[in-house]
Amino acid sequence: MNDGPKPKASRKPAARQRNLHSRAPLKQSTDCPVVAIGASAGGLDAFRTLLSTLPANSGMVFLLVQHLDPTHASMMVDLLSPHVPMPIAEARDGAQLEPNHIYVIPPGRYLSVGGRAIRLSSPPRSAGVRMPFDFLLRSLADEFGDHAVCIILSGTANDGSVGATAIKAAGGLVIAQEPSEAEYDGMPRSAIAAGAVDLVLPLAKIPQALSHYGGHRYLRIAGGEEPRPTDESYDQIIDLLRKRTSHDFALYKTGTLGRRIERRMALNGIERIDRYFELLTRDAAELAHLADDLLINVTRFFRDQKAFDLLADKILPELVRQYPPDQPIRVWVAGCSTGEEAYSITMLLQEEIEKAKRNIRLQVFATDIDADAIAFAREGLYPTAIEVDVPPERLARFFNREDRGYRVSRELRTPIVFSIHDLVADAPFSRLDIVSCRNLLIYLRPEVQQKVVSLFHFALREGGVLFLGGAESVGVANDRFEAISKTQRVYRHIGRGRAGETELPLGRGAVAR
Repeated sequence: MNDGPKPKASRKPAARQRNLHSRAPLKQSTDCPVVAIGASAGGLDAFRTLLSTLPANSGMVFLLVQHLDPTHASMMVDLLSPHVPMPIAEARDGAQLEPNHIYVIPPGRYLSVGGRAIRLSSPPRSAGVRMPFDFLLRSLADEFGDHAVCIILSGTANDGSVGATAIKAAGGLVIAQEPSEAEYDGMPRSAIAAGAVDLVLPLAKIPQALSHYGGHRYLRIAGGEEPRPTDESYDQIIDLLRKRTSHDFALYKTGTLGRRIERRMALNGIERIDRYFELLTRDAAELAHLADDLLINVTRFFRDQKAFDLLADKILPELVRQYPPDQPIRVWVAGCSTGEEAYSITMLLQEEIEKAKRNIRLQVFATDIDADAIAFAREGLYPTAIEVDVPPERLARFFNREDRGYRVSRELRTPIVFSIHDLVADAPFSRLDIVSCRNLLIYLRPEVQQKVVSLFHFALREGGVLFLGGAESVGVANDRFEAISKTQRVYRHIGRGRAGETELPLGRGAVAR
């Protein structure tokens, strides 16, 4: 981001609004960063302070979300116009996004992005507490990926925490205002507690962080998987991680490794890989941050709703109806991260068993290589932001409200065994009815993916169900799995395993989400 001359504050707001919806839309997600800034109570002053320090020619798009009274016209544009160096106006449905422009959410509407344009919609009728910032951030993560930026400013409650997690998972940047500086620290503290924040900064330092990120090589590289880096520093970094963190990332796709390393370099404002390696050798905290980024512990309750609807409407009713009463239903959630998926599947099974009026036991094995993620899952205490993903009736049945959030009930927690487990190096479970391993295979090299799919075939009983992520498949294992739904990546075990197919002589590998 290049510093440029700022226009004088006397420029009229009306002129800014007329220029905002002109003719130069973003062509691709790689054109420029798109920055979503969210706030509620105390947000106006924070918006004014931050926006007034941005250059007029940052090359970025800015989307502003503040909790507004849906029944009154907003004064946000008029109040902010004298203090910002670029055109600003209320967002208009269908308007193409333009760099160096600011778009403000209208009252009573939800703001999102799609097709490189603004989308306005009515708040969902089923929504309890409105979460307009989360709504925008999720669409931003889907649309712009690593070019998505989230900034969380002063505000109460936790809007933004869930969406910020999606931004981070997509490779984007998440910044929270320093809570001690914020007039109301609820929103930034909630995002920090959720593990979604990359940088915690006072307002005065946020523009520089945006500049470093927006101008870094990380965003200049074209999309798609990159070839293996030739610089020996990449291999040195993998060796350093193996020696100092006990995680071996050698089984990851080289493109995944490269992108995540470049992302950490961008956050630190470092362009040269050898300089970053030097930083890692002397900064244990940064080494830990890199390991966390590579483990990609990002998930949520009922992630990919249509896939869970398929489980609830078709697969689980059939399983429960036909299951012998003297045996437990056995489930393995591999790469469970912080536990949301294991709890989601267990909720659906308990609901179906109750609906069928059958007395069937459950055994759910939830595993991950990340000890911290497993500890979080075992505790089962989640921020109130899960209200976005968990319907009120399930919150009431399966969770207990506490000061710090929602804790899973004993009914939900009892059937689940959380344990540290290396998918590649440790022995698999067996005689399973369901294996769920979602959004993990995509990070592994193709030959490792096939080994893991063979392992799952071994672990499942005949007719068992394999549940993968939206961008994953069983690959060439069509003689061992048939698709229940190719769209939702749900497969049924068929055929028999072949001799030696479950052998994984690949050494210890960090393959947790």
